[in-house]
Amino acid sequence: MDFVATLWNAGAFLLGYLVPFLFVLTVVVFVHELGHFLVGRWCGVDVKVFSIGFGRELFGFNDRHGTRWRFALIPLGGYVKFSGDTEASSSGTDDAALATMTARQRERSFPAQSVGERAAIVAAGPIANFLLAILIFASTAYIFGKPVLAPRVDQVVAGSAAERGGLLAGDLVLSIDGRPIAGFADMQRAISARPNETLSIVVDRAGSTLTLPVTPALVEQSSPLGKQRIGVLGVQASRQASDWKTQHFGLLESAKLGVSETWYVVERTYDYLAKLVTGRESVDQLSGPIRIAQVSGLVADSAGLLGLINLAAILSVSIGLMNLFPVPMLDGGHLLFYAVEALRGRPLSERAQEIGFRLGLGLVLMLMLFVTWNDIVHVRSLL
Repeated sequence: MDFVATLWNAGAFLLGYLVPFLFVLTVVVFVHELGHFLVGRWCGVDVKVFSIGFGRELFGFNDRHGTRWRFALIPLGGYVKFSGDTEASSSGTDDAALATMTARQRERSFPAQSVGERAAIVAAGPIANFLLAILIFASTAYIFGKPVLAPRVDQVVAGSAAERGGLLAGDLVLSIDGRPIAGFADMQRAISARPNETLSIVVDRAGSTLTLPVTPALVEQSSPLGKQRIGVLGVQASRQASDWKTQHFGLLESAKLGVSETWYVVERTYDYLAKLVTGRESVDQLSGPIRIAQVSGLVADSAGLLGLINLAAILSVSIGLMNLFPVPMLDGGHLLFYAVEALRGRPLSERAQEIGFRLGLGLVLMLMLFVTWNDIVHVRSLL
């Protein structure tokens, strides 16, 4: 019976957590690498390998251009290997391979391209991630619309920031610090990002417009991604069915909403990092594969395929941003080297680049170890 129970638990884990996680990660990684691949092909560079995952190949095929498309054993990332690269990270030039190439083949190698073309190929990965997020957010808004709950106060919690600021039940929030509020979710976003800051909240009270200075309280809440420090007013949303509506959008409005939602993820990410540096946020929210798998499973269970697709959009923005950090080994590190090359008129020495990539690899490995430890501590706290 214990053996059967173990098999059952393993199957439940695979279906509940691992499969949703791999679905989300594979979509995001594929689009990121596809950005590198397409712009590389557009620039005339030969692509040797397009890999989803690392390590031993599980299965794959060669296309008519000679590119090996492969799925590998470790599905935690991917890479595109161009002609003339020493390795998947494009951290160096394969001089030995270049020496055996014909003049035509060298022209189609990655190192032979101009600094602008190399920068475009590298930047295409993160850009593709942002475009994927915009497309997902815009498509879901266009197809399904957006459920909107009116930003009406149903009840004010006694002793809360809302009570101290003068908010009353029945107030309809119109704007916060000059930003129009269309729904209760908009109000939550505006408030949660600015704890302990006095905000100017404009409300409609029985037909009269009032401006109230309200300072959201700082509250620490637990979430699947760790502890979050957010601003809270202390109000309950309206429970009237008449305050719910589904807002529909045209193509242009959906595209604008997609850009807006993507920018919101970018804004919140940088806001978190800034607060992390100043000590106003906790490192608890720095997550690795384990917690992302956990969140994927929870989203799949509660929101289904549509929820997973939206999670893929959020993760896509995060991966795009992370890859733009100016750390060697990441796309941003390559772009930094290319910027120096453009300014100097020649690339950095191979020795300087090698030192940079070693430092970058060390930083990336330390971050991976830290977030994995963070995940383990978080999961153990839930047991």
